[in-house]
Amino acid sequence: MKTLIVITGATASGKTSVALDVAEALGCDIISADSRQIYAGLPIGTAAPTKAEQARVRHHLVGTLPLDAYYSAATFESDAQRLMQQQWQSRDYAMVCGGSMMYIDALLYGLDPLPTISDSTRTHVAEILARHGIEGLRAILETVDPEYMKTADPANHKRLVHALEVSYQAGAPYSSLCSGQRRELPCNVIKAMIDMDRDTLFGRINSRVESMMSDGLLEEARRVYPQRGLNSLNTVGYKELFAYLDGVWNLDTALARMAKNTRVYAKKQLTWLKRPGRDEGLLRLAPETAAADLLRHIHGSTPPRDS
Repeated sequence: MKTLIVITGATASGKTSVALDVAEALGCDIISADSRQIYAGLPIGTAAPTKAEQARVRHHLVGTLPLDAYYSAATFESDAQRLMQQQWQSRDYAMVCGGSMMYIDALLYGLDPLPTISDSTRTHVAEILARHGIEGLRAILETVDPEYMKTADPANHKRLVHALEVSYQAGAPYSSLCSGQRRELPCNVIKAMIDMDRDTLFGRINSRVESMMSDGLLEEARRVYPQRGLNSLNTVGYKELFAYLDGVWNLDTALARMAKNTRVYAKKQLTWLKRPGRDEGLLRLAPETAAADLLRHIHGSTPPRDS
């Protein structure tokens, strides 16, 4: 039976480096599970694999779409399955690497059937957003679906709107409709993350912000600033620099907010991985020996720490 290797976890934890080493050893490509790396023109702010890294191992779903293109977890699920089948035609392994948890869930567990949103429900939620803003959406969701709000991005109004629409339409919390039940994939699945203490992870995040700025993130943000209303740019890093370019914050404040919001995002990724079903069989790899430990597990030796 073929094998799918999934490397996921918090932003800045070192997923790409481990994936490169393991993919080279196994002779397989890497399928990116990152909802922003798929867009062209954002290599610095999305920490996309560099040209040198892509020369080492072929990557898929990196820098392939224009900023105004629509892409979703369902689209990723379809694309990833197609790419996995292509890989398995000539080798035993396929690899997915990324931290977009909804994409990982869509691939591993499938998407739960959700109700079709009526025009009246859509209009009602739109009126809530118009009258009360994103703060009003968050307050209602805290009551309607507190479980969802534990892992939701509080600044992503589109996802908050979607969660509230589904909750109202179904008459049940959105989170209760996301079962996370593993479906049967036609392969062995090995799911791993790089596990490190919070202080170390947050230190890496702070250093990454500095490195991105040195690499030209501000210039990258300026290039896409005219398109700042697009959903592809509604993400940590660009939002804070857009606020700087709008004159709302000075640069130091924008960078401090960027680091803080990235740390918040990382905590939500880790919380997601603790949800029932997501932590089952999850291999927790020590940073110093992650690639070697994962390869030993793949080849049937003593497994690394699991949850």
